[in-house]
Amino acid sequence: MPADPTVWDQSSVTCVVPPVQPRKLAKVPFVELADGRLQGVVSSGSDIARVYVSSIAAGSHDFNCSTNNNRPCGGLYGSLCKHLRSLVDEAVVQYGAERVARYLRVEGAETVASGADLAARLGGQQESQPAAVVFSRFLRHLGYLELPVTTAPLAEMHWFPGTVR
Repeated sequence: MPADPTVWDQSSVTCVVPPVQPRKLAKVPFVELADGRLQGVVSSGSDIARVYVSSIAAGSHDFNCSTNNNRPCGGLYGSLCKHLRSLVDEAVVQYGAERVARYLRVEGAETVASGADLAARLGGQQESQPAAVVFSRFLRHLGYLELPVTTAPLAEMHWFPGTVR
């Protein structure tokens, strides 16, 4: 990090927080803390072609899980379904339990030990959220994987986090 912290205000790069642990992307290929929610894409356990867009709101802990075409998850019965639990578990692997708990504004965030512990402390209710925004962000990230390898800058990604030496 530069000696002068105001340099970041004038730069098109930012510090990237490395994952707490390496993640396996097969079950939860996309997880993020954004837009006031823990949100992501979770693969279906029964159909390889189906994914679920799952989210938990910070503060209220209201949750939603639906397919990418906005069909509700059949496992939502007033509590977290297996897709939401998988999302919480992978967020903890990616960001760490305390950071996810703080982001979701869970009471006693510093004492959260695991994804299961965090999920047990969430007391929200089911709320309908459109899946399109999260799913389109996921698809945009996948599109970058298909680009040919190059060292030339991509105009669309000029804002993307990079390393500063």
